[in-house]
Amino acid sequence: MQVGVRREQRAGERRVAATPETVRQLAALGLDVVVESGAGMESGYPDAAYKEAGATTIAELPPETLDVLLHVRPLSPEFAATLRPGTVTIGFASPASELPTVRALAAGRITSFALELVPRISRAQSMDALSSQSLVSGYRAVLEAALRYPRFFPLYMTAAGTIPPARVLVLGAGVAGLQAIGTAKRLGARVSANDIRAASADEVASMGGTFINLDLDAPAEGTGGYARELGEDRARRQRGLLTPHVAAADVLITTAAIPGRAAPLLVTMDMVTGMRAGSVVVDLAAESGGNVEGVIAGRDVQVPVVGGCVTLVGLQDAASTMPSDASRLYAKNVSNLLALMTHDGQVRPDFEDEVVSGACLTRAGSVQHAATASALAASALAASALAASALAASDLAALKEGEQP
Repeated sequence: MQVGVRREQRAGERRVAATPETVRQLAALGLDVVVESGAGMESGYPDAAYKEAGATTIAELPPETLDVLLHVRPLSPEFAATLRPGTVTIGFASPASELPTVRALAAGRITSFALELVPRISRAQSMDALSSQSLVSGYRAVLEAALRYPRFFPLYMTAAGTIPPARVLVLGAGVAGLQAIGTAKRLGARVSANDIRAASADEVASMGGTFINLDLDAPAEGTGGYARELGEDRARRQRGLLTPHVAAADVLITTAAIPGRAAPLLVTMDMVTGMRAGSVVVDLAAESGGNVEGVIAGRDVQVPVVGGCVTLVGLQDAASTMPSDASRLYAKNVSNLLALMTHDGQVRPDFEDEVVSGACLTRAGSVQHAATASALAASALAASALAASALAASDLAALKEGEQP
């Protein structure tokens, strides 16, 4: 069976869905791997390395001949339409925001697997691309903050005086948040963190951070290890309790995200303007709306405060800024999932397996993920209502025109 590795098309994306190491793993399973020329160049994996690992490189991947397609970013609807029925795709799909592609995959009878949907269970940890890429993002967030912060992170005691350590506050203690805590701590900062899940207190402490307990008196554990979205009253109370901690921070890093939904608002502009001049805010959730009011994905925003500005950093494509190691981790997640579905050189997904069924987005012409199927149905209903409204308006305009003398 032929497995294709695509050269990513989205601007700014530097990762690749397979490395020479994973090509060897897939070849050992009896799969034929074809890599689009230049696919790994920006990640530090030249075509020659893929050839040495046993892959074939080709100028342009022929989608109509592939049995399996590996990718990083969601496919475009146009590309999805070129795949032949029955093709298996594995990669990030962003189903909540890429409904036209999901519709195209279902219409083309593509068996697609979205890495965002891989169940968060022990057996699937080696396939959990959200976690592996969050690790990269959390590390990178601290580096970006340190580059913009006008002072040192660590404590220095010198003959010329003592320089106090930077105070770093991390909101959200998932994989990205814990990595940010650990990285900031290794740089010598004094780190505190908050997560609405009480169970994360021990994890924060294990990374060297001080846990801030806001005592929201609300259930916070969601499914799959994620936090539950708070109601508006609780969210408002949370922001009020966080305000003095945000004001005391030199660097604020926010990482709170809920898969398939807009990021929760944790920090208002009033809270930002309460920070000291020179402070830096890095929002890892900027691409899904942001945890911080006023943040813009892919841009730095200077917010005027007394004595200067606070820098808001809407971090975008964070994992792609470290493409070599990010690809190394991501490609291993992808190959492990594909290996689970491969038997005697043939890719035959077992949909009785909870990992396989949980990660499946589309299959046999239908959308398997319930939330995405509901979103598509709602989208179709809204489009139908809009069309009906436009037709009614057109008929009314025609009628009025006919009534004119």
